[in-house]
Amino acid sequence: MTRLAKILAPAGLMMAATVAMPAHAQVEGKIATVDVPRAVIGSTAFQTAYAQVDTTYAQQIDLRRVKATERQALLAKYDKNGDKQVDDAELAAMKKSPDLPKMEGLEKDIQGLTGQIDGGRVFATEQVLQQFGAVLEEVTKAQQIKMVIDPGSVLFAPMEADITQAVVTALNAKVPAVGVVPPADWQPAQEAVTIYQQIQQRLITAQYLQQQQAAQQQQATPADPAAPAGR
Repeated sequence: MTRLAKILAPAGLMMAATVAMPAHAQVEGKIATVDVPRAVIGSTAFQTAYAQVDTTYAQQIDLRRVKATERQALLAKYDKNGDKQVDDAELAAMKKSPDLPKMEGLEKDIQGLTGQIDGGRVFATEQVLQQFGAVLEEVTKAQQIKMVIDPGSVLFAPMEADITQAVVTALNAKVPAVGVVPPADWQPAQEAVTIYQQIQQRLITAQYLQQQQAAQQQQATPADPAAPAGR
């Protein structure tokens, strides 16, 4: 069973990749595509929760920043060539030093804090995904769609085959809000972790592209001509 099939199995929908379909297979009816990470990102509940994490976990975020600064300062002691990098030889020297227990403690603290922060966002993602199957079934019935395919498995599809935005609209109606503080005994579902990782990668890529575009626009903007000097 594919990743999408697991997510959408409760809705009784069969998901299939084109590579898994026999050459002679034919589907009577409309075929559509849904980009699951993009649908989750586009939902109001996820966007609100994602921003809410910065407030709810502000203490953990600040403490992680402090711990990361301490870690960098400790590593800097072993940057003998001043290249702001710690190569294998320098790292080996650090591991033999009395600073090793402190470094390991900082690493453990940073990982623990990161786990709490990311856990809030994974929990929000999971709550959206719990309604995804029902929402997709609703959209496919309304549009009389017989099969939904992951766009990553499609070589070509017309724009109108993408029903991701329709799914986003239905998600907003069905899941207006989600929480960011999981219960004490909560364990994240692997599917939610996988989708969250894909979401994070997309957000990082989008941020990088925005920064590149801003830099290019700044370079393309001609400098203001110098004002003529007065006599």
